[in-house]
Amino acid sequence: MKGRQWIIVITVLALLLGLIDWYFIRPLSTVKPVNESSFDEPLFADAEGFGSVTKPRQFSFPRDHGAHPRYRTEWWYFTGNLATKTGRKFGYELTFFRFALTADTAHPGSAWRSNQMYMAHLALTDVEDDQFYADERFSRAGNNLAGARTEPFRVWLYDWSAASENRAFFPLRLKARNNEFSIDLILNQQKPFVLQGHQGLSQKSKEPGNASYYYSNTRMPTTGTIRNKGKSFGVTGNSWMDREWSTSALSKEQVGWDWFALQLSDSSDIMFYQFRRRDGQPDTNGSGALFLEDGAKIPLNRDEVTITVLDHWTSPHTTAVYPSRWRLSIPSRGLELEIIPLINDQELNLRYDYWEGAVAIKGTRKGQTISGQGYVELTGYGETVVR
Repeated sequence: MKGRQWIIVITVLALLLGLIDWYFIRPLSTVKPVNESSFDEPLFADAEGFGSVTKPRQFSFPRDHGAHPRYRTEWWYFTGNLATKTGRKFGYELTFFRFALTADTAHPGSAWRSNQMYMAHLALTDVEDDQFYADERFSRAGNNLAGARTEPFRVWLYDWSAASENRAFFPLRLKARNNEFSIDLILNQQKPFVLQGHQGLSQKSKEPGNASYYYSNTRMPTTGTIRNKGKSFGVTGNSWMDREWSTSALSKEQVGWDWFALQLSDSSDIMFYQFRRRDGQPDTNGSGALFLEDGAKIPLNRDEVTITVLDHWTSPHTTAVYPSRWRLSIPSRGLELEIIPLINDQELNLRYDYWEGAVAIKGTRKGQTISGQGYVELTGYGETVVR
């Protein structure tokens, strides 16, 4: 809702968005609350009426590209590494989140009323200028201000959208803009959709229901246009798509996660995430997979992957200290990779703070040189102030 004119409207909206930050966003992004005891106990205990992720399900496309309102939280996540013909590099992120305010799915009786809220994040990394830009939007789903549909696929919030160009899912067009920068990209299919975790069930902790349904498309050839500060750049590259929905994901002992989405020069891809505990002890719930050129999946458990932090970066915006260089080893596959941010400052300073950025990869596979690119997400590294 734009054009806020009354103090009472401003107050109610601020309270609502604050509740969304702690009640709905934290299970997805694992951000540490400012006053943990104030929010965790009353807000995360009650999932009555919502669907629970406790066993594998049968995925169905295109149906599952759309919304799953029985579950409390959901996202459509797009990231990518792009470059101009002259080699100027950009990274981008466009993400849509859905939050159910209640478990009631009854018809609201008015086009303006809805128990579904949407949030979107847009970010751009301009490597040559060593600049990072980020923006966000919020809206209820009422009166088509935001939403998701299946045929043809479209998820949107105002004029930001990811939408199929025809009844087939691909080609997929991403469009989003603000006053400083914009993206207009076409994503095509190179690999099939893949189910993460165990048949699409991604367990986040040992407690029943602390899991999500999770699938990805790990490599989508991408073309289009990026505009930044009045300049237009034709770009090509590859994108990654993640889809998850759940009602409860993390345990109270888990403070954040490190998530890696890596595209290697031999056409294989890696997804791996690890959690961090509040008490500093190792968390054993991380997992992932190696996806071969044809999309075949090789599961990776926590014991098969070693991630060593090689450097750190301190945010000048929040003073949070993030890892900023990693060594990722998978001995069973003969992989030794070094992962390096394209620029250090890729921290999104929005209603909550987290680091998500484009990275370069170099290393070896069975003694042969390998390279690549990807995205890394880091959450829970600093105190979050609700803005």
